[in-house]
Amino acid sequence: MKFLPILLGTDNNAYGVARSIHEAYGIKSICIGKAHLSYTANSKIVRQIVHPKMDKDEIFLAHLRHLAEEYRQVDKILISCGDGYTELLTKHKDLLAKDYLFNIIDKEKQEALENKLDFYKICDEYGLPYPKTLVINKKMVEEGFENPLTYPIALKPNDSISYLNLKFEGKHKAYKIKSEEELLETLDKIYKAGYEEEMIAQDFIPGDCSQMAVLNAYVNTKGHVTMMCFAQCLLDAVLPAEIGNYHALVTMDGQEVYPQYQKFLEDIGYRGFANFDLKKDPRDGVYKVFEINIRQGRSSYCMTAGGCNFIKYLIEDLVEKKEEACHYHKDQGLWLYVDPYVLKKYVPDSLRPLALEELEKGYEFTEWYKKDRSLKRWLSYMRHRLSSIKSYRLYKEK
Repeated sequence: MKFLPILLGTDNNAYGVARSIHEAYGIKSICIGKAHLSYTANSKIVRQIVHPKMDKDEIFLAHLRHLAEEYRQVDKILISCGDGYTELLTKHKDLLAKDYLFNIIDKEKQEALENKLDFYKICDEYGLPYPKTLVINKKMVEEGFENPLTYPIALKPNDSISYLNLKFEGKHKAYKIKSEEELLETLDKIYKAGYEEEMIAQDFIPGDCSQMAVLNAYVNTKGHVTMMCFAQCLLDAVLPAEIGNYHALVTMDGQEVYPQYQKFLEDIGYRGFANFDLKKDPRDGVYKVFEINIRQGRSSYCMTAGGCNFIKYLIEDLVEKKEEACHYHKDQGLWLYVDPYVLKKYVPDSLRPLALEELEKGYEFTEWYKKDRSLKRWLSYMRHRLSSIKSYRLYKEK
């Protein structure tokens, strides 16, 4: 089988997709993005194409036009590995469909699902549970408002793409707010930094990362879910800019959530990869959803590490035109973004037996692939492992 994967992004997610493709088909990928990131650099399975303005429409389209001309005779598959690229792909969907194969929702649905307020309205309509929510805007901060939620609360931007570009001291991806004073100070910083959209304050679900999980799914071009893969979080990120990301995951049976989320995706007419962040609420035993990403998750290689090569479902759909019954993944497998020492030391006590058992069986780092090893990649890989030890010591042992 011959096809050309063109991955939109150059980060660890993109390398995980490229590695999954290479493992399944032995095919090299092209990654296009804004920066020469180490994850996809010095690779035998990835060719990087980088431009500092790759996120701008004209640059993005120009590069894809050139690739379409260069590889005219082969099926070319576009796979988004970042929110900004997903936005560009849905925006120019009709134009790009003339030269490329891909499977993604339309622009209107993408905007509704990525806007957390609209997403929660859709959750209400289709019965997906999510935390109690308060919407805060700039005018409310200036004029004052009543907060009906009980502290601590979670605080995050509704528009994550515009928030990403802000720079200010104390910036976090998401915040755990312990008092009204802290809430007002944080909101003031965010809006003074230039953010204009709503902020989302939510009931903080008690408990540590042992209650967090991630669900990935693929919905084919006919609207049928053909793959679902659930993973339990063993360790989450500690750096302020990475709060909410996963640093150790183990895939396992997700029958507790598979039926409900399969029905949701099919009922709303979804297409392509979907990624849900979940947390089990100990007060009612129900997994609550925080958001949906219109792509495979940043830690997507955890699926392949756990025995579920997710990319095969896309290729079977777009290239082979096959449709199988939905695969509900059950097998366990450990994926790491940190040194094993970090997992052993900082995993919650309730998950320690599982973590030690999985470490004994073996584990995978996305970027350390036996068919793509070199001195430069080993140095990069070891830098990431050693820096994780330093980061956890700094932030977990304050």
